[in-house]
Amino acid sequence: MVRFFRSGNLASRVFDRQLLSPRPGATVNTVRQFYENLVPSYTIYDIDCPDYSFRKFTDDGKYLVAFSRNHQDLIVYRPIWLTYSCTEECDSHDLPPKAKKFDSFFKQLYSIPLASSNEYICKDFFLYMDCHQFGLFATSTAQSNDSTATEGAIHGVPSIEKITFYLVRLEDGVILDEKAFCNDFINLAHSIGAYLYEDLLCIVSLRYQTIHILQIRDSGNLVDVRRIGAFCREDDELFLHSHVQAGFGGSFLPGIKQRLLSYIFRKTWNEVPDQTLRVQHLKKKFYFHFQDYVDLIIWKVQFLDRHHLFIKFGSVDGGVSRSTDQNLAFFAVYNMETTDIVSLYQNSSEELYSLFEQFYDHFHANPQDSSHGKFISSHSNDIHALDQLHTLKNKASSSSQFVKKMMASLPYTCQSQSPSPYFDLSLFRYDEKLISAIDRHRHCTEHPIKFISVRSPNVVKFKIKPGSDSGASDSRAKRISSFLFHPFFPLALSIQQTYMQPTVVNIHFRR
Repeated sequence: MVRFFRSGNLASRVFDRQLLSPRPGATVNTVRQFYENLVPSYTIYDIDCPDYSFRKFTDDGKYLVAFSRNHQDLIVYRPIWLTYSCTEECDSHDLPPKAKKFDSFFKQLYSIPLASSNEYICKDFFLYMDCHQFGLFATSTAQSNDSTATEGAIHGVPSIEKITFYLVRLEDGVILDEKAFCNDFINLAHSIGAYLYEDLLCIVSLRYQTIHILQIRDSGNLVDVRRIGAFCREDDELFLHSHVQAGFGGSFLPGIKQRLLSYIFRKTWNEVPDQTLRVQHLKKKFYFHFQDYVDLIIWKVQFLDRHHLFIKFGSVDGGVSRSTDQNLAFFAVYNMETTDIVSLYQNSSEELYSLFEQFYDHFHANPQDSSHGKFISSHSNDIHALDQLHTLKNKASSSSQFVKKMMASLPYTCQSQSPSPYFDLSLFRYDEKLISAIDRHRHCTEHPIKFISVRSPNVVKFKIKPGSDSGASDSRAKRISSFLFHPFFPLALSIQQTYMQPTVVNIHFRR
């Protein structure tokens, strides 16, 4: 009977579902196996659609978020399923012209202005709260690299005159609250500078080296909870001013930097039990590198739970550059309640890599993830993903460089992976250089991207081809593509962008 169930016949699977119950805790995984039969089987090429920048589906599948080309307006759609009628057998006919329009698949709910004349919506930034259907968006003015030095600002970090975060109720487009940062720099690309965990929001100011913790109330208000940077406790500033002499002209290290140095000092101190050798060890391991530790800045932060932050420290150059694989970096686990650093790892640490390999899901776990988001494939929950990781590790010429490359993905970027079952590595194989669950643009290929059955390695379940149906294009032009998969429908958008040419949007769905 088990072999009959795994035969791949959809009718037999539905029949078998009536007879057998899955093992406890395996219901969702069993249901997801039906997607081997329910795949996108039809493509509408270069569909007639509005000239918008489509961002992503929400993880609950209720909304498709898009922005206007001038980056001023927010447009939200609700996915609807294509319906049409034929006088004869529908499968023998092509789709009617009316069905080949974008409006046949998506219903526009509203379009609202979000940015002012001198501000622009950051098209890469979007975070979503399933429980309240709130969306968090960001706008900013142009970046300035010639900003004047101000007190507390890090030299070498650019400045943005104004960055505004908007909390929007996606059901009706009402702007519930906003939070502005002036003459600051927050990395908005791919939502790197912010992290959402339950109702807590973390925003990292690179320019002023401050971690802002906010709470999103049920009413839709953004409430300041604490700031971690120059001071770690709420009364640190008051205590400092009341105990420092009036004539003191020196400066103090920021509170978070003091915690970092204290941890490194104690760790180095305890490494050598002998008192005589301990002093020499401190000189070599701590004081010799003291200025390097002082010059470290916060790059990126994420929540591990409601009380612990996972903080990445590195050089100023690495904090504002796109490629940070080879830069020296440190990872710290920080307890917000005790204001202590619990542990510290270098980005070449084998111990941290071991934790990364075995417990990767803990780095992006969120109790409020949708039921679909909890089943994203990773090497800590899927044997096929683990095999891929081990293959990459065995091919690497240098173990330390491989570890650094893997650690470059930490801290985890919030909501950066699609929960679509078609990216489930226990069901489908595909070329991850061309397409993956990670939300990133890819270089376009002339050939369709194949999704191959894991159970039957010689069976291509479906193909996704971005661009035009004819395939005729200028091979010299740089073409990039992005893919938006619905979290549970057999529905996907492929978007191809070519320099100085119109954007081509294809819709892939099950007919």
